Amino acid sequence: MVTMLEVTDVSTAACCAPLVSEPLDAADAERLAHKLKALADPTRLRLVSIVAASEGQEACVCDLIEPVGLSQPTVSHHLKILSEAGFLSRSKRGTWAYYRLVPGSLDGVAGALLTS
Repeated sequence: MVTMLEVTDVSTAACCAPLVSEPLDAADAERLAHKLKALADPTRLRLVSIVAASEGQEACVCDLIEPVGLSQPTVSHHLKILSEAGFLSRSKRGTWAYYRLVPGSLDGVAGALLTS
């Protein structure tokens, strides 16, 4: 017995949806990748969340060491990466550094992903 298969003409159908907004250009993709790499570490994600949850969205490095269970130099290294990526700003008070969440920095990453 021979089974007949139904054939659907797809020659006029588009293979994919058309672009409805502008995709990332190479420079924007590079900048976004740098920011995402900074966040793509569990310790750094925790540090950002601790700072964001702190009063005034600011925390002393001395208050960030115990929650993540790492040495002060290691925590400072992670905070430097987050600062260079634009998520945290740093101010020095005496011997300690204080880190503050940069307003809109996390929104900027989410927005770039949603509108690209």
